[in-house]
Amino acid sequence: MEDRAIVQLFFERSEEAIRAADRKYGKLCYKIAHNILNSSGDAEECVNDAYLGAWNTIPPARPEPLGAYLCKIVRNLALNRYHAGCALKRGGGNCAVALEELEECLASGSSVEDSLAGQELVRLIEGFLDGLSVEDRVIFLGRYWFAACYRDIAARTGMSEKAVSVRLVRLRKRLRRYLKERGVFL
Repeated sequence: MEDRAIVQLFFERSEEAIRAADRKYGKLCYKIAHNILNSSGDAEECVNDAYLGAWNTIPPARPEPLGAYLCKIVRNLALNRYHAGCALKRGGGNCAVALEELEECLASGSSVEDSLAGQELVRLIEGFLDGLSVEDRVIFLGRYWFAACYRDIAARTGMSEKAVSVRLVRLRKRLRRYLKERGVFL
């Protein structure tokens, strides 16, 4: 079923909208939540909460593409749950490692918000991503947006895990240099 048809079902307040969204994007949403939370039960809850979030925001929103909209909702919910869990105990998993890797590019003694407004940082990172090759963008987003492990990224790109690891180190260095050149002091 096409995204527009699914969104129209949301506008009609048809419960079929959630079933159709789940058939089309459920596995992807679950994978994102599971990569972050490393828990099947928590991942399922995040996906269900994401569908509720979509139900409550469509209408008036008319997201295009729907998949990206749902992925963003589930990712935010999973990150919130992850951070809440970390407040109680220090956890592991792909998300913890991925966030720690990226932290060295974005944070220093002061917070990112102190050195640059959040929207400006988003704009700069989007500019950085636009300058990457398709393969580098897939690797970077796979790790830092989808919280995928090296093995999954390697399988997707046809590279070895070691090659993915090395590429990510280089991409983080490029990001750090890119941000410094644009006045973000780290």
